[in-house]
Amino acid sequence: MSIYTWKPDKELIATTHIGQIMAGKGYKDFRDYHQWSVQNREQFWEETVERLGIVIREKYTSILDVSDGVKQARWLPGARMNIVDSCFSHTPDAVAIVYSEAGEIKKMTYGALEKLVNRIANSLYEYGLSQGDYIAIDMPMTPLAVAIYLAGIKAGMPVATIADSFTVKEINIRLKISHPKIVFTQDYIHRGNKNIPLYERLTQAAKYPKVVVSTQAEKVELREGDIFWDDFLSAKEDFDSVIQDPGDTITLLFSSGTTSEPKAIPWNHTTAIKSAADAYYHHDIHPGDIVAWPTNLGWMMGPWLVFASLINKASMALYDDSPVERGFGEFVQDVRVTMLGLIPSMVRHWWLTNCMKDLDWSSIRCFSSTGEASSAEEYSRLMRMAGGKPVIEYCGGTEIGGGYVTSTMVQENIPATFSTPALGTEFVLLDEEGNETDAGEVFIIPPVMGLSDKLLNKSHERVYYEGTPEYKGQVLRRHGDRMQRLENGYYKAMGRVDDAMNLGGIKVSALQLEQVVNSLPFVKECAAIAVTPPKGGPDMLVIYYVANQPVDKKEASKEISGIIRNEINPLFKVQQSVPMEILPRTASGKLMRRVLRKKYLESLFR
Repeated sequence: MSIYTWKPDKELIATTHIGQIMAGKGYKDFRDYHQWSVQNREQFWEETVERLGIVIREKYTSILDVSDGVKQARWLPGARMNIVDSCFSHTPDAVAIVYSEAGEIKKMTYGALEKLVNRIANSLYEYGLSQGDYIAIDMPMTPLAVAIYLAGIKAGMPVATIADSFTVKEINIRLKISHPKIVFTQDYIHRGNKNIPLYERLTQAAKYPKVVVSTQAEKVELREGDIFWDDFLSAKEDFDSVIQDPGDTITLLFSSGTTSEPKAIPWNHTTAIKSAADAYYHHDIHPGDIVAWPTNLGWMMGPWLVFASLINKASMALYDDSPVERGFGEFVQDVRVTMLGLIPSMVRHWWLTNCMKDLDWSSIRCFSSTGEASSAEEYSRLMRMAGGKPVIEYCGGTEIGGGYVTSTMVQENIPATFSTPALGTEFVLLDEEGNETDAGEVFIIPPVMGLSDKLLNKSHERVYYEGTPEYKGQVLRRHGDRMQRLENGYYKAMGRVDDAMNLGGIKVSALQLEQVVNSLPFVKECAAIAVTPPKGGPDMLVIYYVANQPVDKKEASKEISGIIRNEINPLFKVQQSVPMEILPRTASGKLMRRVLRKKYLESLFR
């Protein structure tokens, strides 16, 4: 199949936010505008705050304060605000959420959503919580979950978000880190023909006095101290937002790194501005657009979707079942989605099953893709499916609040490549000796609005800055990705430099996987690697193991796959488990994952 490329015409460029801004500033080339945005960061971000209509109760004294250094940059110092106010600037009768429920398409207006948010915020205080207390959400992405999320922030209570696919062990880790006073969940999740007992799983992990449970079944027995949703919800529909410093924590998200415990990354009010800004500029979201991105509040794209949609006066499209089945494609068709976000694994499944054949996706203006490396061939098919529409490749992280490298609607769109660093963002590629290169490790140049400045359970300095080189006198921030700059100035993902990997759009540490596999009685030691397929696309998880006793290969593979699904994430698929007599290590004992990746790729061509 030939690779499909997309080129915007002058008429389309003139309708985009970036095109209009460039015309106003006299720029004809996007790269010139991007260069202006990093050379004039304060002006760029001040203009962004104004364009997004960010509601600020007390004006900031400056847009940026770096008196304590760029590592601890303070955005909007002196301001008093609550980012939820900016989510409800649209007219009350406009549609905030369009969603599916038991096969029926429903809508919720901005006015109805705000009233529900206010009722929940009142409920939190009525049940004895105070400003600064943490709450947690372990739910699928539903209108109710969105309302709870916004209510916690509006009430001044940081929200710890937990993905609904997590195992009991992973839930427990996140609850121990965040110590929420109340956890919100629902009785079960409906996926395909199965009901997954979410409340039951949560109670095996949570030892807290209150879990608030939304129910779909007629009879659900609660343990002592827990409470039904209807008994929790207040009738009061007015609530004045708790006004805070822009740097106050609004959300606690978790991202795997190179250790067995996930990093607990606080988002603040300005992180949400970064999310909305990337949606405004790079995804070109306008008022009235309909934005779908199958995700969960436990992953950064969940909160991103909330702020990207509502601050830009668009509608979120939420589907209540599996996005890999045809029903999701029909939902996208029927609600007339204009921006569809996805991960490459999802797209690959669509092609393997042919489940999206003959659907009308002509309403889509652009796709967006994140979480994994994509395949140029598969994404060419995707672009053609919507009548020739671009894919905004989007790469960043939880600790960024959005992307550092992306695409735009005003440049040529080439599948599986990124056309530019994000606006207001600059990075450099360095080799192992710290020299600038066209293929190397990504280092972000701070300050950028959205960049984290603390971690709840680890040293932020050590994780992101310790041992990083300087670049032309500038501080560099470690990110962990490897990128290649192509001859045309575009970028291509080359995986990670650390022990983290992306599986199905979920970032996980190799050490997390290895710790679990090593607990099997027949495993002496193991190594988890992510291997990029020769033709590109999502990484494959491969486990190499050394056995300490005779074991059947098929049975070993079955047990390794099972323990990863049960102990870490049921969505993780082991491509292959490979026995070895000894794992390759350096003289100092460090595991040589590159050798294993090369070994596995060579085995594919034998």
